[in-house]
Amino acid sequence: MLVQDRVLPEHAGSTKSPRSPRAAPGSDRRHPRPFAKSLDFSNWAADHSSKLLLLLFAVASVAAVFLLRGAGPDAAALLCLDRSASRSASGPAKLPYPDVAWSKIPPLAIASAVPFASFRAERWIVVSVSSPPTAALAALTRVKGWQLLAVGNSHTPSGWDLKGAIFLSLDLQAQLGYRSVDFLPYASHVRKTAGYLFAIQHGAKLIFDADDRAEVPGNDLGKHFDVDLGSGIANHPVLLQYSHADPNRTVVNPYVHFGQRSVWPRGLPLDKVGEVAHEAFYTEIFSGRQFIQQGLSDGLPDVDAVFYFTRKPPTAPFDLRFDPEAPKVALPQGMMAPVNSFNTLFHAQAFWGLMMPVSVSSMAADVIRGYWAQRILWEIGGYVAFYPPTIYRKDHVQAYPFAEEKDLHVNVGRLIKFLNEWRSNKQSLFEKILDLSYAMAEEGFWMEQDVRLTAAWLQDLLAAGYRQPRLMSLEIDRQRATIGEGDMKEFVPKKLPSVHLGVDEIGTVNYEIGNLIKWRKNFGNVVLIMHVSGPVDRVALEWRLLYGRIFKTVIILAEHSNAELAVERCPLSHAYKYLPKVFARYGGADGFLFLQDHMILNYWNLLQADKEKLWITDKIAHSWVTIPLESNKEEWFVKQGAMVKQVVGSSPVHFQSKYKESMGEDKIVFCGSELFYVPRQFVEDFGDLVGLVGSLDLHHKIAVPMFFLAMDSPQNFDSEALAGTVFKTNLAANETFSSIYTAQSPAVFPVKVMNEIDFIKVIRLMSKGDPLLMELV
Repeated sequence: MLVQDRVLPEHAGSTKSPRSPRAAPGSDRRHPRPFAKSLDFSNWAADHSSKLLLLLFAVASVAAVFLLRGAGPDAAALLCLDRSASRSASGPAKLPYPDVAWSKIPPLAIASAVPFASFRAERWIVVSVSSPPTAALAALTRVKGWQLLAVGNSHTPSGWDLKGAIFLSLDLQAQLGYRSVDFLPYASHVRKTAGYLFAIQHGAKLIFDADDRAEVPGNDLGKHFDVDLGSGIANHPVLLQYSHADPNRTVVNPYVHFGQRSVWPRGLPLDKVGEVAHEAFYTEIFSGRQFIQQGLSDGLPDVDAVFYFTRKPPTAPFDLRFDPEAPKVALPQGMMAPVNSFNTLFHAQAFWGLMMPVSVSSMAADVIRGYWAQRILWEIGGYVAFYPPTIYRKDHVQAYPFAEEKDLHVNVGRLIKFLNEWRSNKQSLFEKILDLSYAMAEEGFWMEQDVRLTAAWLQDLLAAGYRQPRLMSLEIDRQRATIGEGDMKEFVPKKLPSVHLGVDEIGTVNYEIGNLIKWRKNFGNVVLIMHVSGPVDRVALEWRLLYGRIFKTVIILAEHSNAELAVERCPLSHAYKYLPKVFARYGGADGFLFLQDHMILNYWNLLQADKEKLWITDKIAHSWVTIPLESNKEEWFVKQGAMVKQVVGSSPVHFQSKYKESMGEDKIVFCGSELFYVPRQFVEDFGDLVGLVGSLDLHHKIAVPMFFLAMDSPQNFDSEALAGTVFKTNLAANETFSSIYTAQSPAVFPVKVMNEIDFIKVIRLMSKGDPLLMELV
């Protein structure tokens, strides 16, 4: 699932959950003993009426506390969600926008009873721990001038302890009084959010976000990062910066700059993997505002599951090296790159950017956070810089499921575009941050839970004494300076070996990745509109994950809407009437492919299809059927035929003439319309025809073929694109989808996917044409 489920902590030898710091007073007290003697109730009640009233009042008060506490952290966090925009009968409810009283947030004092209450340090290393202390963690306690903070979760062994480290158990986290803690899943590394707040409240000016296997060469982070930006001008007067000459270039692979052209970071859009050429030139920027510094990792760098599973045998570890002499490089406003939680230094000016979302898949949380933080960083004139290897990470050959990254591969390209286009007129930094979090929830990049978490997180920062940085004007909204010849700085990266067990991958990507890039480039600007008949709560995300790797975006339609899953309501019988709304959203798309979930699309067989022409299954005998109207006894076809005549008769000459040339007036076409493609040049015509239909009850299976015949002559269709489709109206008793499926066909019908098990079966079949799909299961 997309949403990180909250699981109860698993304390060794105990089933007791950590108690919330805001639990009802006395809620764990035992009941008093019953009276030993019996009393006449009426007399007793009369004698104790005032006590009874007090007792009833106390019970009501306790119940109210529990109700408020059960309502979520927003009830106890100076956070009032505006519920005025509730669900309407016409569509999904508008997300409630948090209303935070920024000026009324009281300071959060450190309780003297809490361990380490008086401890303060300016430099902190924050890690999440799920296993016993390791040698790498012990080494982090010896990094000069830094305090290690280990944040526990429900997987952390009981009694975890490491000399020199501060350990925040689940119980201790619950005592700290942070609003954010109530949103954090128990069994997840995103509980580091509590650790960030602890460090900030205890004097942090620098936070190194790391994982539990980071080994710092020389035990000195100051040799690898710019830890003192105040003196940066003197020691590091300028940094190389990627050129902003191409305003359409919004994301880069920094690994190329450091000598590894065939490696890419987790969170890089897969259609950018093939961009392996070095920069034509760089520019320069003054040092001092690189508030987020991303280091590279030798050994096992931060790579995605696609790279990890396809570049070596399953039991072989990675041991990659980057160029330690390559200069650090900054990103200009308008350009982004993946930022992780394994090896990243945050200066105080960017502490607000440490919050990790909780409603996305676990291995997507830090990368989505990184893109979110980069965009907000521009609002204060800051930027991200990348540094040559700062740590060594050992590969334990313990891979994680590809599904844990699904939010990245489906949405990251769209997220980057959205962030570059997003603007806010809010007047303070925290208001802008909350505004962006809300906008991202509206767009489906994360859910309402993260909007509420953002509001709680920002309040926690203020309560802990954090001061908001000052806003600055956006450079990307100003006229950029012309890059003169003297401003161009050249650096040619080394071409380091990327060899795994004798397989040299310099300058290449393997066959499967190459195919994925090729398919993405071909369909990356095509919108897939999919109508799902199965239960959307079980299959919508899976379909989006499957096809979102290939297409610009995947729009899910169904008979009933689901706001949490971004499923839009659209009855299949009139699905064509909804399509112009989707067309209008994506005016720059090359085209739109409609697909019903009863048909599987083998996209790898459609590379030769003409994206400038209409496609439909007009060459499939059982899918495209001509129905005579004269003497037709079936009332449904007679009524549909009458409506077709009415629409055609009222159509402009170009529609009417094309349709009548193909069909005349005494017959219509019945087509299942399970799969068809409308290129950009026909989008306006399609919308005009929908308008001509108006309120008529013309069925999807009649309207779509009529539209196609009115828009263009059948000889101009790319009929060969779908001509090889396997199409069975009814499966024989001894037939299954597995028995009729072939990876050599452009599409296969019918299939029935009702749950994740069915989806896995389909994926295994499709992997014959796209082997990387096996990483989804």
